[in-house]
Amino acid sequence: MTEIIKTDGTRQPVQPANGSDFTLEEMQAIVGGYIELVELDGSTTMVVNEEGKLIPLSLNLEASRIFRAHHPASKDFIVGDVLVCNNNQIR
Repeated sequence: MTEIIKTDGTRQPVQPANGSDFTLEEMQAIVGGYIELVELDGSTTMVVNEEGKLIPLSLNLEASRIFRAHHPASKDFIVGDVLVCNNNQIR
């Protein structure tokens, strides 16, 4: 389930360059800046642009839907392209 979810709703499968875990530089390239880790559940994390709402980046409806499915009480939303991956793929 490791994938990039773009603001236009498209999903792109992705793997770390070294085959096991993403480097900080890889994650920053995907989200276009500093990263913030958003835990979805005990094994899955969404990597987002930390400053995405300040820049502002475009709303990511699909990533927001996934976030709210895991955090139904939240009214927050996700912007910019995101990486969704297993926790063990982040060091």
